[in-house]
Amino acid sequence: MHGHFFTGVVKLLRALNHIYELIVNFFAPALLAFLTTRFIPDYNEIMRRWRVIIIGAAGRDFHNFNTVYREDRNTEVVAFTAAQIPDIAGREYPAGLAGKYYPKGVPIESEDKLERLIEDKNANECVLSYSDLSYWHVMDLASRVIACGAKFSMLGPRDTMLKSKKPVIAVVAVRTGCGKSQTTRRVVEILKRAGKKVVSVRHPMPYGDLIKQRVQRFAKIEDLAKQSCTIEEMEEYEPHIAMGSVIYTGVDYGAILKEAEKEADVIVWDGGNNDMPFYKPDLTITVADPLRPGHEVSYYPGAVNFRMADVIVINKIDSAKPEDIETVIKNAKLVNPRAKIIKAESVLGVEKPNLIKGKNVLVIEDGPTLTHGEMKIGAGVVAAQRNNAASLVDPRPYAVGSIKATFAIYPDTGMLLPAMGYGKKQMKDLETTINNTKCDSVVIGTPVDLTRFIKISKPTTRVRYDLSERATGELAAVIKKAGVI
Repeated sequence: MHGHFFTGVVKLLRALNHIYELIVNFFAPALLAFLTTRFIPDYNEIMRRWRVIIIGAAGRDFHNFNTVYREDRNTEVVAFTAAQIPDIAGREYPAGLAGKYYPKGVPIESEDKLERLIEDKNANECVLSYSDLSYWHVMDLASRVIACGAKFSMLGPRDTMLKSKKPVIAVVAVRTGCGKSQTTRRVVEILKRAGKKVVSVRHPMPYGDLIKQRVQRFAKIEDLAKQSCTIEEMEEYEPHIAMGSVIYTGVDYGAILKEAEKEADVIVWDGGNNDMPFYKPDLTITVADPLRPGHEVSYYPGAVNFRMADVIVINKIDSAKPEDIETVIKNAKLVNPRAKIIKAESVLGVEKPNLIKGKNVLVIEDGPTLTHGEMKIGAGVVAAQRNNAASLVDPRPYAVGSIKATFAIYPDTGMLLPAMGYGKKQMKDLETTINNTKCDSVVIGTPVDLTRFIKISKPTTRVRYDLSERATGELAAVIKKAGVI
């Protein structure tokens, strides 16, 4: 009797549970959807995807989008903003790269319009995604965003670094213009001498057709012209090609990594500005600059690189004051005591010293180093001083077009000419400015030979710079200790 009773109770409970599941899983959601859409007109607006603006400069911003947001169905990137690089704003990140959730692509707007964009796009969050910014500048951006009611944030390495199947050595810096490229070249030489097949991957410089630039491979000088490279791009790629090395760059660094892994024993990350690596490194080499002491702990994200470094190369010690070198060493020991410190000279080589001695010279230096890198001196100036130039000629009175505009944006550049060439028009403006300048000769302190694609009517001499042999030996020992060779 009791058995039948308890069996009936169990069946009843099961039936009630089944009814409950129907209500919870079907009727309740359907009823909730009906009531909310019927009586709360803004319900769909309230429940929409989290809306994000990526604050960028045509590089890190695209990588952050690709790795974090492109496949995230709960987030909608409503715009990129652009700074530092001319002629990026007004374009779009194309649908062919943006993925299935962005059939119309993503607009790129000027950073000047940030407040208006937050309001017009009803953005919930703005994510800082570019580099070489003072702490003051970062907090100024944060204040602008927060004052509009949105959240201000940054993404960390766990979210954005891709893991390679091959060993990765990352060469990064605390600021633009520290001597990162010459350090990268030395690392490549060390690896090649050890019999390793090396492929370098450069931080993005996608200033043209983004679809065509998705994955770029450079192995010959002719590749530069074929892919319509700007001066800024050639400055970074040509030295690798001249060494007989392959270098990749582009927009989609997941796809780039797959291609690089096919032909590399070791991948060398060649950083841009003072940005963090896109690939998870097995060894991180951070280059610091004693000509800008203190910047290693006050500029973003270079200060992150300084703290993450396995090795800190303090470059240009032959040009810096002893007390400034000591400042960088002190800061390294304070925030990253485990890092090995290597002091290095930046060794200059001048093709034709006779074109400098006693002459009134126009000095041309790397563009980004002088502009957002805020340097007042480069390899060309050092060469002019050491070779007893009569004077440096101020190019500003002779500047035209976009070069004149660059001086207006960066008025503290001084008596140097930044080699700005982010397109054919700007390259023509650079050529005209050089030829307008009344000087005896031109000292070219850029990594690329400008005379190959700019007609200069005055005698020219190039300045090359390399990391010292002593520092190279110390780097080789570190790389060996890390087990890469």
